[in-house]
Amino acid sequence: MANGDHNTIDLSRQNWSWLLLPILIFVSTLVLFRDGLGLMVTWWETKPEYNHGYLIPVVAAYLLLLRADVFRTADIRSSWGGLGLLIFGLMFLVLGNLSAVYVITQYAFLITLVGLVVIAYGWKGAWILWAPIAYLFFMIPLPNFLYDNLSNELQLMSSETGVGFLRMAGISVFLEGNVIDLGEFKLQVAEACSGLRYLFPLMSFGFLCAFLFRGAVWQKAIIFLSSIPITLLMNSFRIGVIGLLVEHYGISMARGFLHDFEGWIIFMACVGILFFEMWLFALFSKRPLADIFDVRVPPMSDFVVFMPRIRPSVYNAGLLGLFLILSIFTFTYQSSDEFVPERSQLSTFPLALNEWRGQEQGMAQQFIENLELDDYLMARFVREGDPASVELYIAYYESQRKGASVHSPRACLPGGGWTIESFDEYPVTNVGPELATVNVNRAVISLGTSRQLVYYWFQQRGRNITNEYLVKWFIFWDSLTKNRTDGALVRLVTAVPESMDMGEADERMQEFIRDIDPTLAYFIPRGIGES
Repeated sequence: MANGDHNTIDLSRQNWSWLLLPILIFVSTLVLFRDGLGLMVTWWETKPEYNHGYLIPVVAAYLLLLRADVFRTADIRSSWGGLGLLIFGLMFLVLGNLSAVYVITQYAFLITLVGLVVIAYGWKGAWILWAPIAYLFFMIPLPNFLYDNLSNELQLMSSETGVGFLRMAGISVFLEGNVIDLGEFKLQVAEACSGLRYLFPLMSFGFLCAFLFRGAVWQKAIIFLSSIPITLLMNSFRIGVIGLLVEHYGISMARGFLHDFEGWIIFMACVGILFFEMWLFALFSKRPLADIFDVRVPPMSDFVVFMPRIRPSVYNAGLLGLFLILSIFTFTYQSSDEFVPERSQLSTFPLALNEWRGQEQGMAQQFIENLELDDYLMARFVREGDPASVELYIAYYESQRKGASVHSPRACLPGGGWTIESFDEYPVTNVGPELATVNVNRAVISLGTSRQLVYYWFQQRGRNITNEYLVKWFIFWDSLTKNRTDGALVRLVTAVPESMDMGEADERMQEFIRDIDPTLAYFIPRGIGES
């Protein structure tokens, strides 16, 4: 490929052998990113929030066809300026494959794709195709920890606004976190009701409408950005309507087909509001709505316009060689199984530890599936003469490479109606045979007149970590240097009655940590070779 090639294509004179190199590079790209893309498709299948993902590449292809006329007449010149983006994307590919955050691999795919587009068509050609390329970003799911934090925030926001609608309707209601108390019935605004099932598809639809809309840039921006508040308000309205129906017709209004059907009605109402916005813009500009939409059905043959005319050269051969070498590397890397240390199952965790006596508790299957954990323990421990118990929760993951990873309790606590009064890092001294200091996250939470003290930390391959973002970093580092990403969350909770001093509760928790620390090593592996 040489700088200065014009992209005007004469099919009668086209040398179809030039397509061999682009095809090989495209296939090599799919091989390179197969794990990240495969996991992305799995999320499309299993997570309702991303079920629309299958449509994104199809719509992007349609947007590409809409740019064929502009592309055909433009002075398109190939450029090696995209090589930097290409290398950057491939570097992120390696980081994503070695770390637990496979979303890095998925974004690396798009960066690599942009680099290849710039190499084939130059910066001018890439700018002409910016919309179909940008649209592909909507097919990539959020990282789990961002999704969880966003979902929790939206659950609380939707609950508060939904309760506001109910009170406007004259219904007496009490809200505790994301639990709506109607008196006879209680409704929990679960993760599925956070609004994300509307937000992600509606944002992608809003982008499509904004691109097809023939109007000013500020109007396009409003159409796209308004999809966010529309989703949040309409989801809250849906929660309010469900509460209203439950109040008058019973709890069946919040279950089964009717519950799902209400969701579809609200989503279509959101789409209707977007069209209403565009109708208003058309009204102000005194044009029919049909005239302000660039809706065409270009012939499929227009795809020929985008065929890159890449001549064999040393540079192109080197580019193909780079892709093939990386493909071989990723195959070799994946053939090496991740190291998972041997350990005892948490179902065998002793319920008698020094003066402590425990009783194991269960967890609902839906929570086990949502957390995607490999092993867990929930137990309540008491000590004779102690006015309060200690609740122990351990969530263990054998691998945190492909999205499943520990969840921070800080994001979940407000969902049950608990208010965080204080939150800080706290040292627990004289732990273990070496009398070490273990840092934990310490939170004081309250709900009405009830108060609790919460300790938690992330026990990750010999490290006790309190920062959830550092957890991600060390997952990547240990994956690279130790080929292991196992880890656990350890959380302790104790009640603090009004008559009890907070210092007494702290002392109880610290004594419990000192008593269980030697036992934890059998169930949560530390450094390789350590016990």
